[in-house]
Amino acid sequence: MSNTTFITDQHGKKISAVLPIKKYNMILEELEELEDIRAYDKVKAKKEKPIPLADVIQQRKKRKV
Repeated sequence: MSNTTFITDQHGKKISAVLPIKKYNMILEELEELEDIRAYDKVKAKKEKPIPLADVIQQRKKRKV
């Protein structure tokens, strides 16, 4: 990681890192994408029959009435 500064304790052990905001935001975006992939894989593993979006919307409208 270029432009990363490490903060160390008195023994030289790295305890924190300071990195450019652009790099930080990129890491956050990648983590969000990974969470989406894991959620998709979890649902896919259940092998349940998918429900069409139109049906879900119709069911929700009925509940509100």
